[in-house]
Amino acid sequence: MAKTILIVDDSATMRAMVSDVLRGGGYTVVAAVHGADALQKAAGQTVHLVITDFNMPVMGGLDLIGKLRAKPEFKFTPILVLTTETEDSLKTRSKAAGATGWVTKPFDPARLLQVVNRLAA
Repeated sequence: MAKTILIVDDSATMRAMVSDVLRGGGYTVVAAVHGADALQKAAGQTVHLVITDFNMPVMGGLDLIGKLRAKPEFKFTPILVLTTETEDSLKTRSKAAGATGWVTKPFDPARLLQVVNRLAA
């Protein structure tokens, strides 16, 4: 059975690009447009990995990470931040909130799939 990955990004183009890469790698994809949408879509289903943008309207990546980590079912789920942000302080804050890793946009599809395969194993 394919593993499910929740991708969270306010850019429709980015959601489509990441979805294509992940589906090509054999994953099932659930897409959300911001953190609040992601929390609703994640409820009641098994998610093996979360890939979230940092800056989004309604609820950003940092808040989403904190809210997911507060849920027992997401305590150990890998969370990857996929963003244009490169500032070390933001990486540090994301790690402190519970992010597993950080990938900078634009991303290399092969590299993203390699990271996802490792984290979702």
